[in-house]
Amino acid sequence: MIDRQLATLVVARLRAYPAVALVGPRQSGKTTLARTLGGSYYDLEKEADRLRLDVEWDSVVKGRQLAVFDEAQEMPALFARLRTAIDEDRKRNDRFLLLGSVSPALMRQVGESLAGRLALCELTPLLAGELPAKRWDDLWRFGGYPDGGVLDAGRFSEWQQFYLDLLAQRDLPHWGLPARAAVLQRLFRMLAVAHGQTWNASQLGKSLGLSYHTVNHYADFLEQAFLVRRLPAFSANLRKRLVKAPKFYWRDSGLLHALLEQRADSDLLSQPWVGASWEGWIIEQMLGRLAARGMPHQAYYLRTSDQHEIDLLLECAGRRYAFEIKLTSAPAAFDLESLGKKAALVKAHAHYLVSRTRQPTTAAGRGSIDLTTCFELLDAL
Repeated sequence: MIDRQLATLVVARLRAYPAVALVGPRQSGKTTLARTLGGSYYDLEKEADRLRLDVEWDSVVKGRQLAVFDEAQEMPALFARLRTAIDEDRKRNDRFLLLGSVSPALMRQVGESLAGRLALCELTPLLAGELPAKRWDDLWRFGGYPDGGVLDAGRFSEWQQFYLDLLAQRDLPHWGLPARAAVLQRLFRMLAVAHGQTWNASQLGKSLGLSYHTVNHYADFLEQAFLVRRLPAFSANLRKRLVKAPKFYWRDSGLLHALLEQRADSDLLSQPWVGASWEGWIIEQMLGRLAARGMPHQAYYLRTSDQHEIDLLLECAGRRYAFEIKLTSAPAAFDLESLGKKAALVKAHAHYLVSRTRQPTTAAGRGSIDLTTCFELLDAL
């Protein structure tokens, strides 16, 4: 079994709160992680488990073991019952673990019934820090879903296609997205082409025959289901004009590559979109590592009207960090110097060029680094 970095945070928050919500995309490992914590388990997608919970409710509330509720959003009445149980004994923590695959439905119930009584943890698919470094290229190629190929390359890309089909045909409509499966499948493919680009809902809408507002609504839903990320543009009072639209990314590289019809045995580095894929993957590894540590942070990108760009701006612990991401094993000194000038525009405290270099160097708040060194820097924040 692979040790998940988030496990430590989940345990710590259970000790500090009566309930914890563990959220993340389907099949990212939430149930596996929850089962390592012990206690009683209820899959609320199953009618038999919902009935069993009704029968066993008094023992669940009065018992001393953790109760795990998988796909908690499928039983809305649960949240009011949990609020009553928690309020009857507010001094007890480590009681309830709620798992959910879709943020809108779960967080609506949490906000209405469990505000102030529950902590939130997000589990991503597998992160680079959870696998040996020699497996990182496989993780980038196949994505982080445990069953999607990173542990068994023969599953890629058939697994991803089944996963996306199930999302379009069953899960997303069930969760409340009012779109036909064929429309969603076409949207998925168009969003793969848009990976790493500034978000343009109007252009996508014209291609799909949908309105600007409908495309934005669909994208909101996909984002809240932990499938995509729209990285906001940095906003500040600078002398240069700034691009205001967010940048769009698929959060899992394996889903992206399957949508772009990449085969398991084909040459990833020869693809015209490989730079955008690498950029998005590095961003997800960095943000996922911070989230797994429970480190509060804000993430942005910067692009000026004259095309000066910083791939990732992190605000963390009262400081600002600028990162440029390059798919190269021999980064040029000029690239780091250029990043330093752009970092000065936003008053960044440090700036780093992240690449596949085998000779990472850091000095005085600047550096040309590999992913291992990047993780070390993030852990020191």
